[in-house]
Amino acid sequence: MQLTIDLTGREVLVTGADHAARQAVRRYEAAGAVVFHLSTPQGAGIDRPLPERPFLVAAVDDGQPGWEALLGRCRATGIPVAAEPPAGPAGHVTLVGGGPGTTELLTVAAVAALRDADVVFYDRLAPYQDLPSLTSAELVDVGKKPGHHKVSQADIEKLMVESALAGNNVVRLKGGDPYVFGRGGEEVASCVAAGVPVRVISGVTSAISVPAAAGIPVTHREVSHMFTVVSGHAPLTENELTHLAGLGGTIVVLMGIGTLHHLAAGLRRAGMRADMPMAVVERGYRPGQRTTIAELGTITSAAAGCSNPAVLVIGDVVRVAEANRGCAGATAELDRLAASLMEA
Repeated sequence: MQLTIDLTGREVLVTGADHAARQAVRRYEAAGAVVFHLSTPQGAGIDRPLPERPFLVAAVDDGQPGWEALLGRCRATGIPVAAEPPAGPAGHVTLVGGGPGTTELLTVAAVAALRDADVVFYDRLAPYQDLPSLTSAELVDVGKKPGHHKVSQADIEKLMVESALAGNNVVRLKGGDPYVFGRGGEEVASCVAAGVPVRVISGVTSAISVPAAAGIPVTHREVSHMFTVVSGHAPLTENELTHLAGLGGTIVVLMGIGTLHHLAAGLRRAGMRADMPMAVVERGYRPGQRTTIAELGTITSAAAGCSNPAVLVIGDVVRVAEANRGCAGATAELDRLAASLMEA
């Protein structure tokens, strides 16, 4: 059972060693509580008088013996005792895949890492709007837009490393998965070079989840048994277009609005049929999600008003969307356009 209690102005006693309890102290302070911290069962390290009867005792499991007697007395007198996890080791970096932008698709490991963070460097495609409810860490916006980098990649890596070396638990929150066009490999390499411990928590990639939000499966029995994920940031070479067109299956392009014209024309030159179904799914899982469906030969004009963030899906699986029109993520517009393709 999970309860929500207004702690504003309430006295909360946090028990546990300084390092282990630092996250809990910050969380309760962020909730508006008047926090007192007892770092040892013997009372060492107290810098102010403790409350005679706190509203709540938050017991951090720091591994020290001796706490149970104090906590037992609290329970016996009717003071609620809440168990709190200890903070993790200081001075490390965790790259967290934030999924397509909704907290509902954050993994359990991602939520735990955010809870344990001292500093979070986040991107605009991550579910940053909900971060205040997920962490009490310092939040730093390092988001990048096409053609505009608020903070350069090199500077992001420098900030991460410097913060970890200063003793912070650093989370680098990225949209999708860190290793799918997320430059996660570069960030891991920069941490390793600086001697900073680093780990990666995989995220739900938009290559699969955003088409699913529009009712489009990237594979489907007897329709497509493979899919290829392509970055849309830069135009593909003629050789790449030729191989892509000849591979078959489903093609998924991430952030491909800027190169849509080049891609559609190039695939046609490479031999892909003009009536190949194609979908543009904008702002997946976000307010204003929209799906535009056309054929390869007409998609450029049909998607003239589309913008990133968007995922392009090319292949006969787009037709399957009509059969999946009851899917919660599918839009009325997708239903109508997919139905017209089925009739074509």
